Amino acid sequence: MKTLNSDKLKIVDVKDSQELARKALEFFTDSVRRTINDKDIFHIAISGGKTPRQFYKLLGTDSSSLGLPWDRIKLFWVDERCVDPQSPDSNYKVAADTFLKKVPIPPNNVHRIAGESTDYTQAVEEYTRRLKEVFNLEPGRLPEFDLMILGMGPDGHIGSLLPNSYALFDTDDLVTVVYQMEGGLDRITLTHPVMCAARQLLVMVSGEEKAEIVRNVLVDRPDEVKYPVHTLWPILHKVVWLIDQDAAKLL
Repeated sequence: MKTLNSDKLKIVDVKDSQELARKALEFFTDSVRRTINDKDIFHIAISGGKTPRQFYKLLGTDSSSLGLPWDRIKLFWVDERCVDPQSPDSNYKVAADTFLKKVPIPPNNVHRIAGESTDYTQAVEEYTRRLKEVFNLEPGRLPEFDLMILGMGPDGHIGSLLPNSYALFDTDDLVTVVYQMEGGLDRITLTHPVMCAARQLLVMVSGEEKAEIVRNVLVDRPDEVKYPVHTLWPILHKVVWLIDQDAAKLL
């Protein structure tokens, strides 16, 4: 496997989506246990999409997950589409349908983005306020998630940092709106400074349809505007990539 910055990239090769989910579960449970030994609360932000769904199912069924101190886990979302939480397009719904009702996490520990709000500014302000309260942030400080779970879109986006989006250049806010100009769903996302401030990031990539973008982002020189995932390049030492064989076939 020949990649740019291969000495810095931490890539875990997995056979298929099932092994990817199992490795993600191991990574998550190990991270929780290590962190809880050092402090009282584990802060995590998760993403939606197809790739992590099997991992989320394991969270709701596997004993290694069910036995975690979920009362000490604070759950956030990296991004959300501007839809009702019952919509099939909702990132919250992915979690609700797979593990939220099965793990013993207190409702007050679940901090979703109000994607159903017709006032995007209000939704952004509310999520920002929640972040500041839960992390007890002083002015000008960033929340430091213990773990952030990301996928990567076929265009190289992470969260809702889309190619050529204004959100890529928003370094002053914790949360921002991403407007879709061509009939797509508007989104609300954490900004890239918040993503890069996380202590650990796990990027999950699965499927043959991702093979070309995996090759491009891991081999080409960084271009954050063209491939928003490249915003992670300054912090590659904190990023672990889980890539299945289909997605890695062009490397």
